[in-house]
Amino acid sequence: MRPRSPLTLLALLALPLATRAQTPATPPGFHLTTFATPLPSAREIALGPPGTLFVGSMETGNIYAVTYNPTHPETGQPHIIASGLERPVGVAYHNGTLYISAVHKILMIPDVMHHLDGKTPPQTFIPNLPWRAGDHDWKFIAFGPDDRLYVPIGAPCNICATGHDFGKLTRYSADGKNEQDIAFGIRNTVGFTWQPGTNTLWFTDNGRDMLGDDIPSDELNTLHHTGEEFGYPYCHQGDIPDPRFGKQHPCTDFTPPAVKLGAHVAALGVRFYDGTQFPTQYRHNPVIAEHGSWNRSFPVGYRVVSIPLQGGQETILLNGLTKDGDILARPADVQPLPDGSLLVSDDMNGVLYRLTYVTPSKPR
Repeated sequence: MRPRSPLTLLALLALPLATRAQTPATPPGFHLTTFATPLPSAREIALGPPGTLFVGSMETGNIYAVTYNPTHPETGQPHIIASGLERPVGVAYHNGTLYISAVHKILMIPDVMHHLDGKTPPQTFIPNLPWRAGDHDWKFIAFGPDDRLYVPIGAPCNICATGHDFGKLTRYSADGKNEQDIAFGIRNTVGFTWQPGTNTLWFTDNGRDMLGDDIPSDELNTLHHTGEEFGYPYCHQGDIPDPRFGKQHPCTDFTPPAVKLGAHVAALGVRFYDGTQFPTQYRHNPVIAEHGSWNRSFPVGYRVVSIPLQGGQETILLNGLTKDGDILARPADVQPLPDGSLLVSDDMNGVLYRLTYVTPSKPR
């Protein structure tokens, strides 16, 4: 039966997803709504001043600003503020400037809040990052609590030995100088964050392909000291020597992962959930966006998971994969809002979802 009157776009976006189409599943008490769309190929999310956030994209070449009511963040209005860029996946807002990754350089838009009309081309901030044609040239970026910009340099291949030129994490001072490599043996990190209270760096890493359905695992790692080595390409998931390179260095030479996340889940964005809206068992845990497998017999990933660091099982907060293997969403990043809700970017559907929690009513 036809509805009596059509819904406005704003009203449609505010509806729970289940009222519009088959949607990713969430645990009891959690509710998923569309926060902002269209955001084609949406990837990293960066919070700006209250009421504004920024979103990078993989394929469109666009950078988006999303404006919303910070007091009642139910929906946001996206618009393009930069275009024609090369895989601008990464965005970082710091001291009024928006920083953008663009494969082999970092760009910036100073005083970005006065340049949301898209008429101000980004300037070059860091030129000539290490680059070689191949894989993993897109970059998640972030400023750390040390006021430095962290930039990953992914391996340009599925499996290859490149010394310390690639497969590493680098940081720069706030003026773009004083380059320092801080971690090596990282195949491809597309998500890192700092643990509140300790300022310890945590990062995801995607395991290599073509060793079968179930190995090696993606990793959640933590950095203990500058210059730490995490194994790629010699050792995977801390305990599997690579068939080609493994004889050159034993796994005991490297730091094992803090958590094994599962093979081919494609763990990308990670943030610590430190809000108060979700139940206590989710607080202070890393929350990870799993983009999902591309070369497994039956797909895995396509989820957002909460990882308890004190033991226990991970909790699926969003499941974008049906039991029949149908893919409903491809999460790329997660970002808590100040009200305790959680934003999730989905680059398949071009959407920012908002995950909220309301204590379920007890049956009478």
